[in-house]
Amino acid sequence: MDHFTYNNGTLCAEDVPLDAIAAEVGTPFYCYSSATIERHFRVFTEALQPLPATLCYSVKANSNLAVIRTMAEMGAGADVVSGGELIRALKAGVPPERIVFSGVGKSKEEIAQAIDAGISQINVESEPEIAAINEVAAARGTKAPIALRINPDIDAGSHDKISTGRSEDKFGIEWTRAHEVFTAAAALPNVVPMGLAMHIGSQLANLQPFRDAFVRLRDVAAMLKADGLEIQTLDLGGGLGIPYDGSTLPTPAEYGAMVKDIFADLDYRLLFEPGRVIVGNAGILVTRVLYIKEGATRRFVILDAAMNDLMRPALYGAHHEMVAVADPGQSPREPADVVGPICETGDAFGNGVSLPPLKAGDLLAIRTAGAYGAVMASMYNSRALVPEVLVKDSNFAVVRERLGIEELLSHEKMPGWLPQTTR
Repeated sequence: MDHFTYNNGTLCAEDVPLDAIAAEVGTPFYCYSSATIERHFRVFTEALQPLPATLCYSVKANSNLAVIRTMAEMGAGADVVSGGELIRALKAGVPPERIVFSGVGKSKEEIAQAIDAGISQINVESEPEIAAINEVAAARGTKAPIALRINPDIDAGSHDKISTGRSEDKFGIEWTRAHEVFTAAAALPNVVPMGLAMHIGSQLANLQPFRDAFVRLRDVAAMLKADGLEIQTLDLGGGLGIPYDGSTLPTPAEYGAMVKDIFADLDYRLLFEPGRVIVGNAGILVTRVLYIKEGATRRFVILDAAMNDLMRPALYGAHHEMVAVADPGQSPREPADVVGPICETGDAFGNGVSLPPLKAGDLLAIRTAGAYGAVMASMYNSRALVPEVLVKDSNFAVVRERLGIEELLSHEKMPGWLPQTTR
């Protein structure tokens, strides 16, 4: 469910007509619904009750400060994967004791940031990383809390580029070595191993891979505890999929029931890292039609949005539903290839999309774009980074301004051996 609905033939974000936002901020722009974010966060939280659960929102899904703050106000923690994301989470008001730092390649500078901030735990993914954390913590005269991320060798069945729990993936430490590595870490003077972590992939459409991985995690934790090693937390990661194409996927309630079936009788603090399932369909990309081009065999709808604004279709072959902002609902549908203006054949949002008759100047909304949309955008072709807008009831605010070519050029310098430009 989301809060993007038609009112008198005009698509609205909550109580705000999208054409009114477009008139003020221009196109393209991302638009997020506070009500949808809040509802999805509440549904996920309620699905896990009464477990001792902390939801650490996966900042990489959508790292806008206002989006993070919306969830922080509801009690969310944050899962971060870079020093920049850590700074964002803290600036958005997430308490450090509700922040976990994941990722396979943390630099010593980022490790120092995490230790100095006093975050809940660092999820470690290799033995060299454990050594680096011990070294950085020793230099600060403190001890760093860590959790060992294990790789359970479970195929999540999702897209190959977003599967993270197979033995050939770069993430985590082989689950068969968990006892050896955890024991060695416990002997170090400046790290405190306090738990285990796991994340097997993104956009999972089936609960069985979760169940298989969680059972393996539970068994590894039990083995460690039986040998006298203290386990306080289990980080179960994220990955629950959302229906980009209207298909039926497991609900948070079904996911929560499965988690409770495995962990309800165990004495662990459970951490979760939902991202896409919270913000995915809480956002849309609004774009304007530039041209309608009649080709020899197909009709092209050319937009002012492009693959640099929303990478998922070009990167993953991902599907996003597209709808006209002005649509009385009675017009016949016509198939069209919806494309952007970038000089790449891959700059396409969909082929044979069924749309009402469109003309230059009409607005189109690309749905389910709240996750991995703005965060993956680039300035390819020297195009601007588009604004982000947050809606709350009948109000809206620009929460990231359009960043154009002048901002980009201000960070570039001409070397002394080349003539300096004067324009």
